[in-house]
Amino acid sequence: MALLKGRTAVVTGGSRGIGRGIVERLARDGAHVVFNYARSAGAAEEVVRAVAEAGGSARAVRLDLAEAGAAEELMDTAARESPSGGVEVLVNNAAAAFTPTPLAETDDELFDRVLAVNTKAAFLTIRYAARHMPDGGRIVNISTLNTVRAARGITPYMVSKGALEQLTAAAAMELGARGITVNTVSPGATDTDLLRGTNPPEALDMVVGLTPLGRLGQPSDVADVVAFLAGPDARWITGQNLRATGGLG
Repeated sequence: MALLKGRTAVVTGGSRGIGRGIVERLARDGAHVVFNYARSAGAAEEVVRAVAEAGGSARAVRLDLAEAGAAEELMDTAARESPSGGVEVLVNNAAAAFTPTPLAETDDELFDRVLAVNTKAAFLTIRYAARHMPDGGRIVNISTLNTVRAARGITPYMVSKGALEQLTAAAAMELGARGITVNTVSPGATDTDLLRGTNPPEALDMVVGLTPLGRLGQPSDVADVVAFLAGPDARWITGQNLRATGGLG
């Protein structure tokens, strides 16, 4: 179904994992999707190619969201390509990659970069949306189960995503009068290269054993929830955090 036909969507961090799943799903629903990537041009090109082969439309833009002006440039690029001249759907998915590090060994540079990408960039794209998004738009922020299920070595990540959830609540309150909904989706353990690269197999087996649905999540599991919130059927949902975790909590 082309529920988003004629609309333009921005997805931050759309070249891999959950972000790629979101790009492909929104494009399948008819949106023209503009997404950024920071390093891997090959992966980004593969997403654009896969979307085109499925009959959709996507554009990759190389931008590091930790850099000044990058978030606004991404939104401006999408708006210039939009039939309406605006961005109707915004999904803040980007998250800075880092090696899990004990709190006592976390330096200022790591903390600042994680918050710059995970939180400040989302604030900047939402501020842009508050100024330019058409009434009735949709904003979805990707958080994490780790804001309620703490883990060692990821303090900056947990702090950044906790702040993102509060940003969701604030933006939903301010933008509601214009029919713009703002929600969070919090994935659980999702089968991505990042998850497998930072966790040994035995740890993943343990997580599967704790998950009522008995498996790791797939990027498409999360993307489908995002697509619902981005579509017309979610018009009465705002300021909420939907936990897409397979029951893990």
